[in-house]
Amino acid sequence: MKSSTSTLFGLAASFGTALACGGCTNPLEAVVHERNVRRLQPEASGAISGPKAPLEWGMLNFLHTTDTHGWLEGHLKEENYGADWGDFVSFSRHMVQKSGNLGVDLLLVDTGDLHDGNGLSDAALPNGVLSNPIFDEIAYDALTIGNHELYVTDIAYETFSNFSKVWGERYITSNVQIINPATGAYEYIGNKYRYFTTPHGLRIMTFGVLFDFTGNSNVSKVIKAADMIKQDWFLTAVNQPGPIDVFLVIGHNPVRTTDSSSTLGLIQETIRAMRPNVPIQVFGGHSHIRDFQVYDDQSTGLESGRYCETLGWVSIGGINSSTFTGNKVPRGVANPTRKATNGSTSSLVYSRRYMDWNRLTFEYHATNSQESTFDYHSGLRVTGKITDVRKKLNLSALYGCAPATYCAYCQPYGSAGNIFTLVETALSDIVVNKSRAANARYVIVNTGSIRFDLVKGPFTYDDSFIVSPFDDAFQFIKDVPYEMAHKVLAALNGAALPDKRNIFGSMPRLVDRTCADPALGQISEEPELKARGIQRRQTVVAPGYVTADDFGTDGDDTVHSVIPDYPQPKYVQGNASFPTNGTTPAIVDVVFLDYFAKIVVGILNNMGATYTYEKDVSYYLDRSYTTQNYLPDYAKANWQANVPNCPVGQGIGYPDK
Repeated sequence: MKSSTSTLFGLAASFGTALACGGCTNPLEAVVHERNVRRLQPEASGAISGPKAPLEWGMLNFLHTTDTHGWLEGHLKEENYGADWGDFVSFSRHMVQKSGNLGVDLLLVDTGDLHDGNGLSDAALPNGVLSNPIFDEIAYDALTIGNHELYVTDIAYETFSNFSKVWGERYITSNVQIINPATGAYEYIGNKYRYFTTPHGLRIMTFGVLFDFTGNSNVSKVIKAADMIKQDWFLTAVNQPGPIDVFLVIGHNPVRTTDSSSTLGLIQETIRAMRPNVPIQVFGGHSHIRDFQVYDDQSTGLESGRYCETLGWVSIGGINSSTFTGNKVPRGVANPTRKATNGSTSSLVYSRRYMDWNRLTFEYHATNSQESTFDYHSGLRVTGKITDVRKKLNLSALYGCAPATYCAYCQPYGSAGNIFTLVETALSDIVVNKSRAANARYVIVNTGSIRFDLVKGPFTYDDSFIVSPFDDAFQFIKDVPYEMAHKVLAALNGAALPDKRNIFGSMPRLVDRTCADPALGQISEEPELKARGIQRRQTVVAPGYVTADDFGTDGDDTVHSVIPDYPQPKYVQGNASFPTNGTTPAIVDVVFLDYFAKIVVGILNNMGATYTYEKDVSYYLDRSYTTQNYLPDYAKANWQANVPNCPVGQGIGYPDK
């Protein structure tokens, strides 16, 4: 049954912002679930599998984050990724101090998408207004914008007016402009480029390039990379007379050049043609994977996953610089020794590592000693701030106890542990117009409306954003002849969605949106990506990432065992109110999301119908009832056993106990 729609209470005045409602069932009426766990966020657990070896340090080193999507609290129900942003604050400070002691440079880089995926960022309006100040606690040297900062006008202006001003010249948006409301003219949200000198004298030229995104609201403009590289300012920056030791290219943009959305290869090739002897280091994002590509013997690119599951590391030695004052080969630590390409005559050597986002990892690499030496006051303060914001937003409000782990890709479609099997059941049970409850109905959603897995344990207000953060509403065409209606799902699974959202993830309901954010398990479905996606091998350690990239299979900092990866359909449907005697009804209500409504109309018309979107499509439920609501309502109706003391699973890939 459909639940009533409630508006959340306002936050404390100190936050100065309204909460998002979106038709949510009121979490303030629910039980708050907390477990006392030492050090971490109250609901979090610690990792049991640690790093395999110390990091390799070179002349120039990087820590990279991307696609954090608001997960600054960490993964509360997954031990591999249980650290929070305060732990990262402490870790980054240790690493900066360590780089100083070693006499080398360390740069911190982020490549965008700061919200849409977690309650910490998404339960307030505009998204990110409360999480961005927490994100700002890291002393980044270079940042760039993601497509999620541009879909909604209010968010774009929040990024322009506040976030970009915090970072100043370090926020680099080489191809993204916005209309300044004070002047009515387009200007860059951040800087076009940044030329700076590191503490030990390396001269760095930095660009920040978003992929050729077209789903932005009409107050912003994304300049295509092919046009940007012809602009005078770019050519002047690349060819400037002053010395450049390294080009740093960052972008919310896949590093893999075979990815159809990537433009980083074009940028690298353009710079290389003009500056054949200068190293180019690339950091990307957007495709939500761990990846490392070698472009040439002096150019590599790293991508560091998603959702605060991965912290990327690159170190480079052998840089030719007349002004470097540090140690070319730092002592007392491992050093990079690998050439970018076989037979390379360049002096450059590299290492790369993908670190699991947990305290065990951070403590090992930061101190390699007792954990009591790890926490800085600033890190503990940020951890406390995250806890406070979570309480203010009531993110731990409990809808029910998920009795098992439901994953999107680690179980076959149709199996009990597959989230889309659960979705079909929930759609059948919950999405019903009472006035038409007796009518047979198909309720269809795209699998991209599910953003993340649901781990055994408390299903909370926060989880409602994590699992499905989008606000697509339910529309329908009534009384469709059964002979047409029962073919719609199969036709949809052979059809394209109106944009790149598809099975690669989806976005808030907006006009002209585009996204290609593949979920963890989907990379292996694309043949051209198999060589660099999340490849799996069987070991006897904890399940998690096992990555293959251009440097091989040794990049994961923590060795993990295989997580199965099964293909999934693009669309699934729940069926309800069909005759119990096995016969078929004459007519069926076909219910679907407004996001792909026009595709359904087209499919039916291809079968001989004469429907129009304007005359024959209407909302099946109130517009305020969306894809964020049906799973919480299902949990309230079916998952009340053990409330409020929910047994918690270990995470994706572990057997339920």
